[in-house]
Amino acid sequence: MKNPMKLLCTVTAISTIFITGCSKSTSGTPVDQPAIEYVDPQLRGEILKKSNIPFSGYYPLTGIGTYSEVNQRAFAVMINNHPKARPQSGLHKADIVYEILAEGAVTRFLAVFQSELPEVVGPVRSARDYYIYLSKGLGAIYVNYGGSPEAFDLLQYREITDYIGGIVRKGYADDQFFYRADFRDAPHNVYTTADNLLEGAKKRNFSLTKEIEAFSFLSDEDMKVVGGEEATEVTITYSKSYKPGFIYDENLAKYQRLVNGKESNDRETKTPITVDNILIIEAPHRVVDNAGRRDINLDRGGKGYLIQLGVIQEVEWKNVNGRITPYIDGKEAGLVPGKTWVNVIPTSPGLEKMVSIK
Repeated sequence: MKNPMKLLCTVTAISTIFITGCSKSTSGTPVDQPAIEYVDPQLRGEILKKSNIPFSGYYPLTGIGTYSEVNQRAFAVMINNHPKARPQSGLHKADIVYEILAEGAVTRFLAVFQSELPEVVGPVRSARDYYIYLSKGLGAIYVNYGGSPEAFDLLQYREITDYIGGIVRKGYADDQFFYRADFRDAPHNVYTTADNLLEGAKKRNFSLTKEIEAFSFLSDEDMKVVGGEEATEVTITYSKSYKPGFIYDENLAKYQRLVNGKESNDRETKTPITVDNILIIEAPHRVVDNAGRRDINLDRGGKGYLIQLGVIQEVEWKNVNGRITPYIDGKEAGLVPGKTWVNVIPTSPGLEKMVSIK
């Protein structure tokens, strides 16, 4: 393996990336050399990657190689998907997004950030119990603003303790870590930031590091032989106003997310939301109150579609230690390294009627 310090010296000799040179003492030890951790992480990564130095680790939720730490704890943030809340902020940086019905035909997102945090996140919305369990399965710090009675019960009286939440029923409220934007009306205007999330976790004494079990990811060779029926356009119909879709970009080998046929972009940066894996599963749904809230069984397992690299495969999904995991022929299905979007739909009407593939 090449010496990273010698590598940085070489780069300095041919550019002005670093201010100080790589002079050496009489003992042969470099002096006046900026420590490698002070080099811009993206620049450092490019330098090391081009020099064929192996990655020091892989992010567990994306399978992407990195020279940075990989044990930072995830934040799982509830994000509003009402038409008045679009376009959202920060979804393009989520490692995994779960899109599930909240009440009626309204879906809501649980955006999981582990490998990176966006500067702005939102609009933040209220909790539901099944989203909380998904967050717990990933060992994440759960972030919400309000919630259903079942969700409040979980957050305040049971085993779910690491959360940052505004408007709580009893106990503490973390409104100080949220703010209301003036360009949207309530309840679609609650936002937070990466700095606020980190500050909130520190003030609550939540650990910001955690070893997370990695999902199974495909190797470069595996990706060359992925089979299945062609799937370049995907549409999921929850209702007329909630019709997410994906279109495959062969040049990027990624899927661009759509909302009702239009590109889904980040509000602040205009960055398109692209994903590498689309997992669509069906699960039993049951309406439990007059507000249309649901009980969704994410424990039983069932049928699903795994869509990646322009093709679709039928899978069985299982709940493994709180994590929705796809299986093919009894073996955990490999994901393409990158971002994953999970859509949960009711078993009735089910995959065949709610999902359109071209």
